[in-house]
Amino acid sequence: MKNLFKIKIIIALIAITFSAISCNNDDEPMADNTITGIAQTNANLSILVQALVKADLASTLQGVGPFTVFAPTDAAFVAFLKTTPYATLNDVPKDVLTQILLNHVVSGKVMSTDLTTGYVKTLAKSATSGTNTMSMYVNTASGVKLNGVAMVTSADIMASNGVIHVVDKVIGLPTIVTHATANANFTSLVGALTSAGQPNFVSILSGTGPFTVMAPTNAAFTDLNTELAPGGTASVSVANLTKVLTYHVANGNVLAASLMEGQEIATLQLPQKYTIQLTGGAKIKDVRNRISTIVATDVQCSNGVIHVINKVLLPTF
Repeated sequence: MKNLFKIKIIIALIAITFSAISCNNDDEPMADNTITGIAQTNANLSILVQALVKADLASTLQGVGPFTVFAPTDAAFVAFLKTTPYATLNDVPKDVLTQILLNHVVSGKVMSTDLTTGYVKTLAKSATSGTNTMSMYVNTASGVKLNGVAMVTSADIMASNGVIHVVDKVIGLPTIVTHATANANFTSLVGALTSAGQPNFVSILSGTGPFTVMAPTNAAFTDLNTELAPGGTASVSVANLTKVLTYHVANGNVLAASLMEGQEIATLQLPQKYTIQLTGGAKIKDVRNRISTIVATDVQCSNGVIHVINKVLLPTF
């Protein structure tokens, strides 16, 4: 009986000890290893954290995810605010701030080694499209550059619900001009848009819009130069080049899914239109019956959408 009594006392002492240990552990807060939690521990991301709290996104980035966040530094936010009408972060309207922040977030865990040159979708919504979220252009030719403005300076900071890549610039909501200048495949198009004697296309295509732009690649311009031999593209007058460029722009935010067989698209080069052909893949027939293939679709901007084509469209002069 004495031995049984001793055993009971020992068991009771063990239970009390474990209970005390458990209580002590309960008193210790668990580390927040989510994206928000890790940002809160980084002194260089304090303004980002303030912005997330103001936009009610801090809890979102503590959620299940996974998310990939391109996180601007404090210096990036300070520099960005100087380019806006807002003196401080508190002056930025909540809805505007929310979309800017979401433009830094990609769904899924995307490591730096997974990034390739091309377009990805952010979680930001474009005011000109109810369904198509904003596009981000990733350029991995020399490091990782986003939308032609922000470089990744510290990659692969792991969180329990995704990954953080620190960037040196705030990535503003991209316009059509932003995406045209960010993508090296559009240097010929940009050169034509900004050539001497042209309207201020940079101002126009940075405006409210919305616009739908069929954007020819550099290869498309090279092919046009051959097609127009012996004079080549240099033989096209300034006035006719303006007609060519406006022929690639239509009003509205026309997504690929809404295109229909035989649909005629009115362009800014009124009254000239081009025709959509969908059999065997999406194509465009211009007024000269030349065929261009749409090779990439739905590059969403804040003021419209870009579709990439492999042949320059020609109106009648």
